[in-house]
Amino acid sequence: MGNGPHLDMEQGLWDSGLTAVCGVDEAGRGPLAGPVVAGAVILPPGLDLGKYLPGLDDSKRLTPMQRNRLETEIRHVAIAVGVGQAEVAEIDAINIRRASLLAMQRAVAALAVEPSFLLIDGRDQLEVAPCASLAIKGGDGISASIAAASIIAKETRDRIMHSLSRDYPGYGWERNMGYPTQEHRLALNRLGVTPHHRHSFAPVREVVLRLRSAVD
Repeated sequence: MGNGPHLDMEQGLWDSGLTAVCGVDEAGRGPLAGPVVAGAVILPPGLDLGKYLPGLDDSKRLTPMQRNRLETEIRHVAIAVGVGQAEVAEIDAINIRRASLLAMQRAVAALAVEPSFLLIDGRDQLEVAPCASLAIKGGDGISASIAAASIIAKETRDRIMHSLSRDYPGYGWERNMGYPTQEHRLALNRLGVTPHHRHSFAPVREVVLRLRSAVD
């Protein structure tokens, strides 16, 4: 076995009779713009990862081409896939940590199959969950189910940002996905704040305050 995510944790749960083990992860905590998106994936018990999901890994360690291929394969082999998101207004209202958990809850609620156990990336449990769960720091590099969920979340969010980039050109969202790259921050100062920017994030808030002071 390599150093990538595996099914050891899932296997233990499957052996105990919990057949619908669900991995949960999010994408988009760090960007200055766009929603935070979560994925929830239930893989079939006894899945042969090498055969059906070769190269599965934490989405951050994959190329866009690898992620795209794996998203298709995950959706093909998974028992169920759920996606949820929290919008910019929700991020600004309740903070990014709580909004990420809300997106995860919505992803789990979107599953067509009721999960019997949740494996959640990070340190936090969900406030509302249909079953028992375990939070795992760095889980997307350990659990294959969480890694699969991270890919679903990342690919879904990237498509959203590509679409928004066509409506709001100049920020480079089709390349930076809303993350605070130099390109994005320069455009923010030059072009101003869009409805899809997170006002609760310091670089955006600073631009808003500067524009207000200029008007005053």
